[in-house]
Amino acid sequence: MTNVMSISREPKPAKLVISMFMQDKERFQEVTRSLSEPLGLVDMVSPWLPFNKTDYYTAEMGAPLFRRLITYHKLMEQEALADVKLATNELEGEFAVKGKRRVNIDPGYLLSERFVLATGKNYTHRIYLREGIYADLTLIYHKGRFRSLDWTYPDYAGEAIIDFLKSVRNRYMYQLREVGTFC
Repeated sequence: MTNVMSISREPKPAKLVISMFMQDKERFQEVTRSLSEPLGLVDMVSPWLPFNKTDYYTAEMGAPLFRRLITYHKLMEQEALADVKLATNELEGEFAVKGKRRVNIDPGYLLSERFVLATGKNYTHRIYLREGIYADLTLIYHKGRFRSLDWTYPDYAGEAIIDFLKSVRNRYMYQLREVGTFC
């Protein structure tokens, strides 16, 4: 019997997905324009999605809160996730009023087999990337659908976001075929 060592390969590019929530829906266009400068052309935009009924953000951001997801046409390198999170943290600060955020911006990426979010909060299932940023495995794609995990935020486990991410995955798979990267 022969031992087969793993052979390193270049990872596939990922589909950048930005989730943002805010109280003032009018702010969405301004935030999206600010994100498009460094990230490129917006590819897909979700409808306004249900936001988990939690009081966690109420003191800082008010209520009710509304969520929307956007994706970008250009695929990204997976290792750029920490850079994107650091940039979105800075942008949140630019939109803040008296030290309180007015928009929460959560970047992540989608691959054919998973959806990963970036966060500044450590936890048992999160993998450290760099500069205080962690990767959170949020959803896995198994047997033809995205599936939540024990730690998946309730919003991301809900059908509205899963349905949108299924559309994003379809677009992503098309883009991989278009550039000759096979799944």
